[in-house]
Amino acid sequence: MSGSADTTEEDHELIKRVADGDRFALERLYAKHHVRVFRFIRRFESNEATAEDLANDVFLDVWNQAAKFEGRSQVTSWFLSIARFKALSERRKRRNVVDPDDALSKMADPADDPEIVAQKSNKSEMLKMCIGALSEDHRVIVDLVYYHERSISEIAEILEIPQNTVKTRMFHARKNLSEIMKQNGVDRGWP
Repeated sequence: MSGSADTTEEDHELIKRVADGDRFALERLYAKHHVRVFRFIRRFESNEATAEDLANDVFLDVWNQAAKFEGRSQVTSWFLSIARFKALSERRKRRNVVDPDDALSKMADPADDPEIVAQKSNKSEMLKMCIGALSEDHRVIVDLVYYHERSISEIAEILEIPQNTVKTRMFHARKNLSEIMKQNGVDRGWP
């Protein structure tokens, strides 16, 4: 765990340097965190080019707002909070809401012929589809917990909701994901 503490300290130091106008410090933060920010935004934004633009905008905001960062949270939590705001703002602008019923329609159907079943058999893709069938609130919670390894308190900060709400959403997300997987013949015990 000392590596994590070292990274946190390094990130806080880099933010201080960015606040002082150090472009190299911003480049270092970008190199370290861009992929994570981009992948998080992709949970909200299906268009890869738009997601890339939004990820870059996050770091532009970091450049412009570094002096306002108070250091009470991890730098990555701050980045993901900015990313979430940008992604949701973009979605509101376009009114492009993902329809969970559309995601469900792409899942395996017992009536599918063998060729279609084979195409849908990739376990990773099936899990993504099942997660995609969750409500947006539940998808984001699953993403932050399992893919970004955030704590309950960090998620509450990123999403700007109470910790108990995070816990409740996580409970329901797991329950719903289990039901969706069962409905689609995905065995939870798969290797």
